[in-house]
Amino acid sequence: MQENLLFVDLSAQTSRLVRDRELFDTWLGGTAAGTELLFRHCPPDCDPLGPDNPVIFVIGPLSGLYPVATKTVALFKSPLTGELGESHAGGRLAAALREADIDALVITGRAPHPTFLTIDNHEVRFHSARTVWGKSSLATERILRDFDPQDGRKSSVVRIGPAGERLSPLACATVDSSRHFGRLGLGAVLGAKNLKAILVSGSGAFVPERLKSYRDTYQGIYDKVVHSGEMRKYHDLGTAGNILTLNAIRGLPTRNFSQGYFEGAEALSGECFARDWLVQHTACAHCQCGCIHVAEIREEFKPYHYRTTKVPYDYELIYALGTQLSLGSPEDVLRLILAVEKEGWDAMSMGCTLAWASEAFLSGVIGLDVTEGLPIQFGDAGGYLEVLHRIRTGAGQFYRDLEGGTAHCAAVYGGERFAMHFGRVEPAGYLTGENALLTWIVGVRHSHLDDGGYGIDQKLLGKPQPLREQVAAQVKDAQWRMVTNSLVTCLFARSIYDGETTAAALAALGISRTPEELRRLGEETLRRKHAWKRACGFSPEKVTIPEKLFSVQTSNGPLDRERMAERVRLYLELADIAPASQETGTP
Repeated sequence: MQENLLFVDLSAQTSRLVRDRELFDTWLGGTAAGTELLFRHCPPDCDPLGPDNPVIFVIGPLSGLYPVATKTVALFKSPLTGELGESHAGGRLAAALREADIDALVITGRAPHPTFLTIDNHEVRFHSARTVWGKSSLATERILRDFDPQDGRKSSVVRIGPAGERLSPLACATVDSSRHFGRLGLGAVLGAKNLKAILVSGSGAFVPERLKSYRDTYQGIYDKVVHSGEMRKYHDLGTAGNILTLNAIRGLPTRNFSQGYFEGAEALSGECFARDWLVQHTACAHCQCGCIHVAEIREEFKPYHYRTTKVPYDYELIYALGTQLSLGSPEDVLRLILAVEKEGWDAMSMGCTLAWASEAFLSGVIGLDVTEGLPIQFGDAGGYLEVLHRIRTGAGQFYRDLEGGTAHCAAVYGGERFAMHFGRVEPAGYLTGENALLTWIVGVRHSHLDDGGYGIDQKLLGKPQPLREQVAAQVKDAQWRMVTNSLVTCLFARSIYDGETTAAALAALGISRTPEELRRLGEETLRRKHAWKRACGFSPEKVTIPEKLFSVQTSNGPLDRERMAERVRLYLELADIAPASQETGTP
């Protein structure tokens, strides 16, 4: 079924289509196939901002064909970490690639001048992006949305903001109205390639040979998504519903992970946002859930003249730009989200970096001489907006350094003990316990989405469980997510796409994989990702936990150094990932 790889060389301004059925027969699609392409086309020692670093977009066998199979996987070498860069985004991109009959898109080289691409079916065109270079991510989408429409077909628009043009390792790539390839600096990689945007459209339609089997399987999955209640929470309140839940168990990071409880949580709750600010539910293409929650803010830009802007929000944005900064006003949080969105930064990384700066100023690590007269203080929304303005305009070395992220700033100015990063990646919003931290240390993306560690922590409350059982559950979940991310389905539907359901969905498309074969694929993909990370010089045993966290109470009590080291050892053992000392040829 899958076989088409489209290669685009920005340096030569050429493209070519390659058919490789064996790749997808072996690796299924998505993250597994993308990892194989990374091995083939990305030298582990390449410069992340150099032309040899490819950007690889891959969809899966279920993309655009089954409910909530909405994601596209992007793989590259990260300018933030110097190792594996991987991000997933929804929107319309996966459906557009399916319609264009493109299973993987591999972009290499560097354009001679600012460029954007249009891809219609297999035809690639190169266009000057000088008119949108420097424009915000939002403005770029508005300008390019209707560019060269093909027979009324709707394109998916992937683009970067000015942060990516400045090669900030915190820069993300935005997809369509509000989805993102976040974390790990894809925006900077695209900026280094002089690639402002990619527009994808197609006219194809896939018709399964086993049509009745496909329809029956589709309907069964659809009913679970829409009628079973398994995904209802994502539609009703979205992930913002986590605010009060995590606050109640003291797992909501507040003021740069100083505590797990925010006194203003009620005002920032999903319930409050839905009641007072929500104006629209939207969904990714071919998703029946509708988890995207959109608020609206009204700004006066001169007397009696107002600008109304829609701002998508979710839990991670509220945590990073709200509780982390001790901001209790939804409007303040939405204004910060909008500023970050326009510039094209990753919200979690930027929020944690601002939180580090606030604690660094509070503790005297940096002073007014460094911040050029601007106090950076928890709870000061206006101050944070001014900080973002100064970063955006490059007003002073300190503000240019802030755009490098938490680890970079701590290395330059000090304050390492309270610099919240794991392998140079700023963490997500969970102060639930040691399982969450283990995810950030050994997860392939250092992300809470690599496995359900934070969920294991929540299940442990008042119910102790042997350490080995906890880690085993985490490894099993991480391995299965390799399968989920190869399909590529939304992780919100992970309870729906179990082994049997996945095997049936594939069979209806003529792909024979048993649940056991899928499980083995997940195991091997996880090992291969760690092998590529090792080749880049990464070692999970060397990832340090910020010293501050050993004096903070999590939902499950304080952290223990020896126990955390044992968790890392057990994870590598149970996942069959060789320790660095047993690998050869690894830096």
